[in-house]
Amino acid sequence: MPSKADNTKQMIVEKAAPLFNTKGYAGTSMRDILAATGLTKGGVYGNFPGKDEIAAAAFAHSYGKLRAALLRAVASQATAQGRLVAVLKFYRNYTVQPVVAGGCPVMNAAVETDDAYPVLHRQVRAALAELLAGLSRLFAQGITEEALRPDLNPDQEAEYFYAQIQGGILLSQTSGDPRVLNRLLDRLRDYLERQLVR
Repeated sequence: MPSKADNTKQMIVEKAAPLFNTKGYAGTSMRDILAATGLTKGGVYGNFPGKDEIAAAAFAHSYGKLRAALLRAVASQATAQGRLVAVLKFYRNYTVQPVVAGGCPVMNAAVETDDAYPVLHRQVRAALAELLAGLSRLFAQGITEEALRPDLNPDQEAEYFYAQIQGGILLSQTSGDPRVLNRLLDRLRDYLERQLVR
């Protein structure tokens, strides 16, 4: 059973995660975290040494929610092609109905992290690698199932799909128009069904 300290730490992470995902690392202050959690400085610093550690835990929490939701979305599909379509459906209207408030935690953190935030940067790179590897496996499975063309490069197709999805999210968020993302998702599905199938 989790201790009171564990519960407090988890509460801090859950309250801080949407702040970092919405306002960014630089835009989220300790004052924001204190206001969101209702804790004193001592209550927060008694659980985390500083903002960097809270940001790292918050990103892990947000990415975990995204990962779990994606896995649920594809779990009901029996074929790799069906799972790829499920991924596209998962991201439909994502800018207005995100899993975590503020949008995609991987893209949001990727935009802001660099050498100045090495721990968070490593987490983002690991998350991106995992997402791309998952997509690549789906393309490879589609080839094995003889549903997709045998000459496809799974890694390159995964990169193309993910870049189109994240580009669509960026364009939709910037323009305030979720239809931009949805149009790109429709084109990806058309690309999958017209050019990648055997």
